[in-house]
Amino acid sequence: MSKFTSVIWPKVILFGDSITQYSFQVNGWGAEIANKLARKCDVVNRGLSGYNSRWAKIILPRFISSQNSEDKKIAAVTVFFGANDCSLEDKNPQQHVPLQEYSENLKEISRFLTSAGVSADRVIFITPPPVHEPAWEKECILKGCSLNRHNSVAGQYAQACVQAAGQCGSDVLDLWTLMQKDGQDYTVYLSDGLHLSEKGNQFVAEHLWGLLESRLSDLPFILPYWGDVDPKSPESSLLCDQ
Repeated sequence: MSKFTSVIWPKVILFGDSITQYSFQVNGWGAEIANKLARKCDVVNRGLSGYNSRWAKIILPRFISSQNSEDKKIAAVTVFFGANDCSLEDKNPQQHVPLQEYSENLKEISRFLTSAGVSADRVIFITPPPVHEPAWEKECILKGCSLNRHNSVAGQYAQACVQAAGQCGSDVLDLWTLMQKDGQDYTVYLSDGLHLSEKGNQFVAEHLWGLLESRLSDLPFILPYWGDVDPKSPESSLLCDQ
């Protein structure tokens, strides 16, 4: 067999909590991004349900390494934490992370990514979305606990995320603000008061693509279009360096 160069696909890594983990479900925002980038790069789901920024900064080096040649082709990383960090300390101490520490954790994640070769302009921070307290309280009661998140507190963490992104030189998708802009009914974006509904997933996909498209528009289509393959000598088309 002829010698050929391995094709290393660029990667977009989605790093976050359950809102990221669930994003590959039917009509999920991650699945939509992956569909838009088919044949251009791999979209990798690294969402971890229940995780906060404190745990995220610890496990990130297990996902990305400057020693891994494939990790040198990371086209973008989304960092989507805060929905668990903003839990009320007296109601949910296991997931709660103090506001200042949350901010520092995001900056530490950014510094690590930079050290691994992912420049700040390829990182997009995403703030926690708003919390609809009546709906989420029902979920909490079903689990045998009291309401453990407040929308106003989620807003404080969203603001901290925006500020941290600015200090790191990265873009930010401020869901908490956008979903409540002009007094709109943000509850349609949530399935249970905390996680995203189908409409919420569409909202995230649309706004995130607005930030990703400019970064990824120059990525080439990987491997030739089928109509361009030489039927008499397919190897000459399929094994050539791109």
